[in-house]
Amino acid sequence: MPKKLIALFSVLLLAAVFISGCGKEDVKADKKTEAAEKEDQTKNEDQTKEKEQETEKEAAAEEDASADTEKENTATNDVSGLISFMEEQTEGTTKTVFENSDKQTHDLKDISVSLDAYTVVQLNDFHTDFSIPFNDQTDGGVILAKYSVENKGDKDAYYMPSLDGTFTGATKAYTNYKELIPEEDQLSTVLSPANDYVVKAGETAEGYFAYPFGKDAFDKIMDLGTIQVDVPPAQGTKGKFDNPIGSKGKFTISLNDKGAEKASANAKFYQDDATKNDMGEKKLLKEKSDIGKKEKLRDVTVTLDGYQFAEFTPNEVEAPRFKNFKNGVVILTVKFLLDNKGKEDIGLSGISSTLRVNDGSQWMINEGMLKMYTINDLIEANDSGELLQVYVLDKEQYDKIWKDKDFDIEIGPMRNKEAKDISKGKKASFKLPNE
Repeated sequence: MPKKLIALFSVLLLAAVFISGCGKEDVKADKKTEAAEKEDQTKNEDQTKEKEQETEKEAAAEEDASADTEKENTATNDVSGLISFMEEQTEGTTKTVFENSDKQTHDLKDISVSLDAYTVVQLNDFHTDFSIPFNDQTDGGVILAKYSVENKGDKDAYYMPSLDGTFTGATKAYTNYKELIPEEDQLSTVLSPANDYVVKAGETAEGYFAYPFGKDAFDKIMDLGTIQVDVPPAQGTKGKFDNPIGSKGKFTISLNDKGAEKASANAKFYQDDATKNDMGEKKLLKEKSDIGKKEKLRDVTVTLDGYQFAEFTPNEVEAPRFKNFKNGVVILTVKFLLDNKGKEDIGLSGISSTLRVNDGSQWMINEGMLKMYTINDLIEANDSGELLQVYVLDKEQYDKIWKDKDFDIEIGPMRNKEAKDISKGKKASFKLPNE
């Protein structure tokens, strides 16, 4: 073969090899590019999903906030309508001075009674036709309170809404005055003799109370800062009032910032009568909770759960009740838990206890004037509940002699609703842990 042809063939062979190598590199590059594009696409899809999820969360949050705002606005509009009606009805002038929408609930087993919100309104220069419930005055104030009664059980229940308000120094109970707001908005219309006060199973009854106060009483409660509302038990039988469901309770209505602070401070104390009825001011000295010491009295297990020692300053109305305590007052409130496995209900009002102090050389019984239970306050058979026992101590003796020594309590026997001994005379003994 001529040399020229051999040289030409060699050149062509080298070119083919070069082109083949370039093709492989191009394929590799194409594959890398395709993988990168897929990776980018996956990242973009993930980012899109994340953005969609964030958008959905934001939309849900906005929807919840909008629902809450709508609920608040609805409540505000409801109250505004009631106030406008009251102005027109009485020919008076109004001024809203305080509002609160912090819900308070008192459970009566399957029934719950709630104070959902309230508004404190000044009402002045109104027509004399409306003066009687305002203590014959034509200036004063009104508390508009919204209540709801929910039946979470599977049986109808009956609830008479006797939600009476009172305060320290009050000479009467304050209740709904039906001429101030539309009848269809009143709880006493929703639950009335016309429908046997029935709250059907699974349903909720709600409505307003309008509490009227003449100027003198209104000024008094604004100075006190709070009033209390009695919450009666429900009933299980139509037309009868001897089959209570649950025990009575109380709501606290704060009328200004001062009252709200006082209510918040009182909430940390056991709810004995001194606290629930706003009889004065407590200052915590010592407390212990979750003690868990147990004693058994036949079918009832008694547990010492906790105690509170508090320095107590009675208000001017309650001061005469404590006149024998010349050197100051300390209130000891002890909380017990009762687990009733017996066949009879336990009547809380019939249970007494003895406190021994100064290494047992002095003793006192639980304080009757601070007794918070009625004959209908029960812990039913196969149920459990709490029992408070209250003792009033001389502060000087507490400070100088008693506080660093043992406090021993003997409680019992357990009694039924008729105050009959169901523990065969047996009592439980506890020592209050000092540390």
